[in-house]
This record gives sequence, C-alpha cells and structure tokens, in this order.
Amino acid sequence: MARRRQHIIAVYPGSFDPVTYGHLDVIRRASQLFNELVIGVGVNPGKEDFFTQRERLGLLEPHLRNLPNVRAAAYSGLTIDFLRQCKGHVLVKGIRDVADLSHEILQANVNLTIGGVETVFLLTSDQYVLTSSTYIKQIYEMGGEGRERIERIVPSNVAELMARKLETARRRRRAQKHKLLAKKRP
Repeated sequence: MARRRQHIIAVYPGSFDPVTYGHLDVIRRASQLFNELVIGVGVNPGKEDFFTQRERLGLLEPHLRNLPNVRAAAYSGLTIDFLRQCKGHVLVKGIRDVADLSHEILQANVNLTIGGVETVFLLTSDQYVLTSSTYIKQIYEMGGEGRERIERIVPSNVAELMARKLETARRRRRAQKHKLLAKKRP
C-alpha cells in the first residue's frame, strides 16, 4: 500500500544575532527539504542581544523573499512551544563542528523527551564552518568593522546596520568619557 506523503512544517530556531551567510545557507537548503520552513527568531537568555528581535526579523526578510515556502517569526519561551504554535513537525539545526553537535544533541534529546519533537541536523557548507555570530560581534567590538572584512560572512544589510549601531555606541562612550573628564577638572 502506498503511503500518503505528509505536509511537513519545519522550524529553524535561533537568535540570528546577527544573521550570517551560514544561517542563510541552512535556510535555503532546509527550504528544499520541507513543505514549509518557519525561521524562529528567539531570545537566548544566556546572551546579550546586539540587535532587537524586530531588527533581526527585518534583516532576515530580504533574504527570504525568493523562498515562497519560508517565513520568519519572533518568539520567546520554549522552542517546542513555538513549534507547536506553528503547527510544526520537526526542528532544524545547523551544525558547524563537533562542539555544535555535542550541544545540539543534548538539546535535541531534551526536546524529544519533554516535547516529543524530532530534530534534523544539517551540516553547514564548508565555506561557512567558521562563521559564528559571537565572533562577528567580537570582531566589530574590537575595531575590526571594515565592511570588506565583515561582508565575507554577513550580508551587506547586516554589516551596514552593525556599523551604524556601533558608531552610535562609540559616540555615546566618547561623550560619557568627556563628561567624566570634565567633572574631574578643577
């Protein structure tokens, strides 16, 4: 007897802070595997946000326009609850290296145990293995914000907004420093 093919909705959760070419590669590839793909822009309580959820959604949107079966939504709380709200069937996680795999296996087992949710792992394409949102933010914060450098790993719309936000932060820090120096003068 032939099995009827099920309409499968997958959820690719993450903070996407910032979205990278590695994320976009996983999104593109996952969109070819599932009937629908929901990009869940979540909150990681263990990290300080660089971009707001609204900004992250806005940075993702232009890259999803040519993928008709993909949409993005913000969420907070448990990923398995978000998956259920989306009527999803499976989680998608991108894996760069053994450290990612170790962490994601633990998370996948928790999601399976407490929520009955399966996780599908997609290996990151070779050119994106070293791409990390954390490293990108550190590069910028330490003065390495040259657009030509950073645009190798993030789309230009992301690099542009990062540069604007960091320049604003630098101006604010300089103004505070000048204010403190002025108070110390006799």
